[in-house]
Amino acid sequence: MKHETERQNQNLQTRPPVVVVLGHVDHGKSTLIEEIKKIKITDKESGGITQHIGAYEIEHQGRKITFIDTPGHEAFSAMRSRGTNIADIAILVIAADEGVKAQTKEALSFIKKSEIPMIVAINKIDKPQSNPEKVKEELAKENVLVESRGGKVPSVNISAKTGERISELLDLILLVAEIEDLKGNFSKSGEGVIIEAYLDGLRGPTATLLLKDGILRTGDIVGTDSTCGRVKILEDFQGNSIVEAYPSQPVVVIGFENVPQVGEKFKVFTNIESARNYIKEKEKKTEIQPAVSFIEQNKKVLNLILKVDVVGSIEPIEEILRTLPQEKVVIRILKGEAGDINEFDLKMAQSARAIVVAFRVKISPRLAKFAELRKIKIMKFEVIYELVQAVREEMEKLIKPELVRKEIGEMKVLEVFRTEKKRQVIGGKVIEGELKKNTLIEILRDEEKIGEGKVINLQRNKKDVEQVKKGEECGLLYEGEVKIEKGDIVKFYIEEKKKGEL
Repeated sequence: MKHETERQNQNLQTRPPVVVVLGHVDHGKSTLIEEIKKIKITDKESGGITQHIGAYEIEHQGRKITFIDTPGHEAFSAMRSRGTNIADIAILVIAADEGVKAQTKEALSFIKKSEIPMIVAINKIDKPQSNPEKVKEELAKENVLVESRGGKVPSVNISAKTGERISELLDLILLVAEIEDLKGNFSKSGEGVIIEAYLDGLRGPTATLLLKDGILRTGDIVGTDSTCGRVKILEDFQGNSIVEAYPSQPVVVIGFENVPQVGEKFKVFTNIESARNYIKEKEKKTEIQPAVSFIEQNKKVLNLILKVDVVGSIEPIEEILRTLPQEKVVIRILKGEAGDINEFDLKMAQSARAIVVAFRVKISPRLAKFAELRKIKIMKFEVIYELVQAVREEMEKLIKPELVRKEIGEMKVLEVFRTEKKRQVIGGKVIEGELKKNTLIEILRDEEKIGEGKVINLQRNKKDVEQVKKGEECGLLYEGEVKIEKGDIVKFYIEEKKKGEL
């Protein structure tokens, strides 16, 4: 056994880093990924990339780097929830003109939980309003200190749009990888993670595997917690047939008996029987939890029906939706399945007052008309970030708006001209801000509030006006229960509705 361990240790070799790109929507993640592909993967190299498999490899300074090309931190989170650290390094993209946003903080949370090194890419420096230093200040408030501010987190200012300093970012990735001393075993059987999976109409269950360690070969028996099969076809990220794959390499595998789940770990078995027995044992150990929806009192509920293009999209979307704050509104996913929107979905949505959330799926014109007539809401998306943002907005609509008071000015009462039952005409001088007609007022006497009311009319030099500024004198018609006296202070304010926030 000791000799076997020594032999395996001798086969440890440096492997390429696996990188995930995270950040707020519209901050340039996709543009960065596309720019790296454009620079590093040309059409001359075996036809470029002919398919989207969820990952790709590049070569920089003679060394390889693997990028996970998933829909952002949603899939990354789903994989992490299964106890899998899929990436070695995270690139946090932040727009130099917008700074740290809500989803930037969410991405930061995922990175910290995963305990992997991070590189900050401050993007859009080509924009006139870009302010990288402000971004660094905001990061410091999130306990992220970049190297230029005395911290340990490397950062680089880039423009994904123009390609400026992309090469420097790739240099940083290789430097961090070197410090991390990433190794892979080139003498053992392959193991790793499922990063994409779907049912191909022609080729059957198709999955993208990322090798974390060992070697995977054509003909190997592979198994996950839910399915297994023999590797009939093995392809690299460009769709080329290969015989074997090595640590950190993304590959497409055809041969699974069923579509595996995104985020599942896979390993190689000696035969198909041992792989099936492994699945049975896993099923026995897995406790089946009853599907109970517990909704606390005083909470609104947002019912959703989730329809997606491929089975592998369900879990990542559900996972990121669960990260939305649910102290005030609870998300309840009534159904999540792959396939186009059907009549049953719409009838369920109608009876449950649910929203149909469609991710890269279609609806027939007949069913679209059916939904329109019955006022069934359908939201369609191509990007997960946009889906999550829209669900967040629907949740906020269920929260009652708050009335926020905004003070606009103060007046000192100099004279009371006329007093009626609930009305008074008074004169005074504006000592703060400005006064406006049809606003609310608060009356203070000896610095204590004694009442409130409303301004019916405002005059200056005996002429009706809409507003009076600081230092000017005016007369006003007030309506309220309390009688105003000379020397009182009148505060003018308006009440604005602030939309509900999670």
